[in-house]
Amino acid sequence: MMIAEPRAFLTSLFEAAVKAADPLAAIRAHLPEKPKGRTIVVGAGKAASQMAAAFESLWDGPLEGAVVARHGPVAPCKRIRVLQSAHPVPDEAGLAGSAALLALVEGLTPDDLVVALISGGGSSLLPAPPAGLTLTDEIAVNRALLASGAPISAMNVVRKHISRIKGGRLAFACAPARVVSLIVSDVPGDNPAFVASGPTIPDVSTPADALAVISRYGMTLPDSVMRHLQSEQSAAHGPDHPAFAGHEHHIIASASVSLEAAAAQARALGVEAVILSDAIEGEARDIGRMHAAIARETALRNRPFSKPVVILSGGETTVTISGDAYGKGGRNSEFLLSLALDIDGLDGVHALAADTDGIDGSEDNAGAFADGATTARMRAAGADPREHLARHDAWSAFHASGDLFVPGPTGTNVNDLRAMLIV
Repeated sequence: MMIAEPRAFLTSLFEAAVKAADPLAAIRAHLPEKPKGRTIVVGAGKAASQMAAAFESLWDGPLEGAVVARHGPVAPCKRIRVLQSAHPVPDEAGLAGSAALLALVEGLTPDDLVVALISGGGSSLLPAPPAGLTLTDEIAVNRALLASGAPISAMNVVRKHISRIKGGRLAFACAPARVVSLIVSDVPGDNPAFVASGPTIPDVSTPADALAVISRYGMTLPDSVMRHLQSEQSAAHGPDHPAFAGHEHHIIASASVSLEAAAAQARALGVEAVILSDAIEGEARDIGRMHAAIARETALRNRPFSKPVVILSGGETTVTISGDAYGKGGRNSEFLLSLALDIDGLDGVHALAADTDGIDGSEDNAGAFADGATTARMRAAGADPREHLARHDAWSAFHASGDLFVPGPTGTNVNDLRAMLIV
């Protein structure tokens, strides 16, 4: 079977995955009951403004609130303030955003309702260092985490214990009001306590767990942070605390749902689809080689899957930075450059790797495309793909070959979509 435009086909799968995570439809299915008292909306994440716009369009009662989104274009809201801060490294605007959310939930009563709209990216967007720590400390921690190669679940264990808002602390500040959290999950396994470091979800992790993560991944953090993690101040209230009684949380969109939508789109276009997993973690370049091995086996031997087929996966890989010399890119472009090197010269394989929020790492692309001729195009343009991979500069390699995928911010975030079309 021939697909006339492989990139258009792969792009349609990405679009189907994003549509399945649309905040309006997801929130409509999970609207809470109206309270006797006030309705306060708080939230943070890459999908924060879109979630806020969707919620206020569906809520026919009075409400007030604020959410914190990433710098850049946002969905317009009429009743909910949209504040903005930096991602992936926190900034001063994030401090103001965190303070605004905490101020909103002061002095509430048991008759009031707090609706928390949470999506991935909230960890960086809501810096709130506790007494004795500064924004500089939180930035240092964030940089160390991003370079460590630790999975998102481990990163967020550390973040929760150096914050006045993460690890359920925002929900604790809402007491005695009821809190309903509507969550767009970008974490493997969809544990709500890991999305945006769980500002409204109490967690069972401890400061000792955070110290263990720091040790396991060889991170060097400021002395002030290490002292804080060894103090009682770093502990958070657990799920059994009375302040959390009656709270609810709902995963309203996730990688699993989006992968199923992408698979359905492929089948509608006449191509069988298989999903490897919605929770793949590991070093991006290693996962790229694993996917390449499956693609080669399928292309050359018609196993473990029969052609034509599209192979899908989700989850969140990591990129471990060694040393200070690194270039531009993100985990999806690094994954794909590794894959491209291993399918060099192979006909009939076309791949897309992209972050469903529309931004992969440091630049404006969601990811990139690759096929058996990608690395040849890079070399023809004067770029050495192996050298670019070695210094974590995949963006520059794909920019040289003209293979970047730039759909723009999508307004949602259910992590990465990887699709390999084999014909």
